[in-house]
Amino acid sequence: MAKYYVESGTLQMLTDAEDARGAALWAMHRAMEQVLPVCPDDPLTPSEKNERIRQRGCVVLDDAIRISEQGFGRENADAFDTVEIFAEWNQLLMAVTKLERRLQLVNS
Repeated sequence: MAKYYVESGTLQMLTDAEDARGAALWAMHRAMEQVLPVCPDDPLTPSEKNERIRQRGCVVLDDAIRISEQGFGRENADAFDTVEIFAEWNQLLMAVTKLERRLQLVNS
């Protein structure tokens, strides 16, 4: 796995991923988990999430998610359309949810 510098709007993070698109998808997940219950065993309640957002501010993405292996603010960073990454992230989340339901049915 490579290290990627990810930037979009107010989000700025360093992450490990198989490729730049995977880093963009992980950034989307991190942004969305602030407000949505993206995991069935999410440790934070909605009120705890609200408090965290008030304390630290909500991460807001812009129209592109920029990924670089060299650092933040690079002119040669890969850019992914935020809406396309959101759509792909949503499809992945729905697929994982379906798999979890099927696994629960098999185990019950």
